[in-house]
Amino acid sequence: MKLRKVFVTLAALVGSALVGPASVAQPADSRPVITVAVQQIVNSGMLEPLREQSNVGHRIFYSFLEPLIDVDRQRDLSLRPGLAESWRRIDERTLEFRLRRGVRFHNGDEMTAEDVAFSFGPERMWGTGQQQGGALFQAQQGQQGQAMPREVPAIAGRLLPEFDRIEIVDRYTVRFHNKVPDTTLEGRLTRNGSEIISRRAFVEAGGWMAWARNPVGTGPYRVREFRPDNILILEAHDAYWGGRPPIRELRFVVVPEVATRVNGLLSGQYDFITDVPPDQFAAIERNARTRIEGGWITNHRLLVFDHNHPQLRDPRIRRALTHAIDREAIVQGLFLGKTSVPNGLQWEYYGPMFHADWRVPAFDLALARRLVQESGYRGEPIPYRVGPGYYTNQVPTAQVLVEMWRAAGLNVRIDMKENWGQIFATDTPRGIRDWSNSASFNDPVASIVSQHCQRGQQQQVGEWTNAEFNALCTRLEASTDTQERRGIFRRMLEIAEREDPAYTVLHRSVLYYGVRRDIEWTYSPTQAMDFRATNFRVVPASR
Repeated sequence: MKLRKVFVTLAALVGSALVGPASVAQPADSRPVITVAVQQIVNSGMLEPLREQSNVGHRIFYSFLEPLIDVDRQRDLSLRPGLAESWRRIDERTLEFRLRRGVRFHNGDEMTAEDVAFSFGPERMWGTGQQQGGALFQAQQGQQGQAMPREVPAIAGRLLPEFDRIEIVDRYTVRFHNKVPDTTLEGRLTRNGSEIISRRAFVEAGGWMAWARNPVGTGPYRVREFRPDNILILEAHDAYWGGRPPIRELRFVVVPEVATRVNGLLSGQYDFITDVPPDQFAAIERNARTRIEGGWITNHRLLVFDHNHPQLRDPRIRRALTHAIDREAIVQGLFLGKTSVPNGLQWEYYGPMFHADWRVPAFDLALARRLVQESGYRGEPIPYRVGPGYYTNQVPTAQVLVEMWRAAGLNVRIDMKENWGQIFATDTPRGIRDWSNSASFNDPVASIVSQHCQRGQQQQVGEWTNAEFNALCTRLEASTDTQERRGIFRRMLEIAEREDPAYTVLHRSVLYYGVRRDIEWTYSPTQAMDFRATNFRVVPASR
């Protein structure tokens, strides 16, 4: 018995000697777990930008997916190297990229030219449309529930309307070929949907839909868990080419109600909250542990018109709707002056393409009433489809608009919807709906063309079209002469905002966050939440 005890004791000592040093050599990860409370993670239930083209998606993608060309997101939005260390124009149709060496995907594979070519290929992007799919794509289409959504080639067509092919020059060099000259190619390749993905991970996912729920990219964080309408958990990708991520685990949790998000921030339950309306600023700033961060973003709030609706076929009614809106009253009353009315659907960072003298339709109640009277309108109801709170102050804005229209003699009725599928549904006549428009790079192609031209979302759902406008869209994309393009863009604004309104701009979108005061972090006008080591630091408490 004594001998057996000695043997057991020796075995335990030997075991502890073997295990002990290893555990000492591996200290616990001291990086924080950060929780961000959001009103929604994605609208589509997918984490693939080629399907999820949304404001909410913008904030998460940059953490796990990256493009060849990036932008200076916290400063002037100028182009800078991303996964490509450099690029050059071969001619007006061709860009050559030198890829960074040693970039690792989340599955450990090195990024090469093969992955870049695959990222813009038929299996991921085009289906059987512009590009003919190979055996892999055909196999995926045959799997139940794994087919590429029909929206994807349409989104790809807006992203790269004249894309031809990717040429692999060598392991770290590719050439992007376009069918026609395009001065905006560099900007287009910064947009959501142009991110580089792992070819092997896509193949192993077993289908497009399975891939879209667990994409494998190169960003500082990788997807660990995703439950749509509930939570997205990202974990640090310590092999990240840009340096070790400062956060061990990054959580985006769905908290639809503004008051619940604010209370959770004040109590310490959340480290960040999104979409804070100005009337909540004071409570957050009064708290010693929290602060407000944010400002303007490259997005404008719009109303979009369906000219097929019986009461909206006459452009005079749509014009009356635009002139009955007192935009400054909305800016001051609901946003406490924290935003402003822009120069129509354009941004100052368009540079030479920006028309500083252009204005949104003036608030002119007398003109609105006269247009209503001239149209022969007799008070028939006009539906206005509104979501429950996707945009900051969405419902209060809708209620104010209805009263403004009532003053002009227009009978607009709010039709509350639970989601975007219901807002776009055609089971009942569409009239007016809430929307927004982003300029993801510094040219009108990024906004008015992407949203409102032939390939744009508004025309593709059948809400509006205009023959002259469409011809101008084609010319704007094809021309390489700045002055010619400037004149074309001006005429497009005249048609879509004045003569035959497709939409009307309400105000600049702003995005404000509630943030723990001990966190150094700067928001981006691109809407992307950047949690790289260059933009995130927890400040130690002073002793």
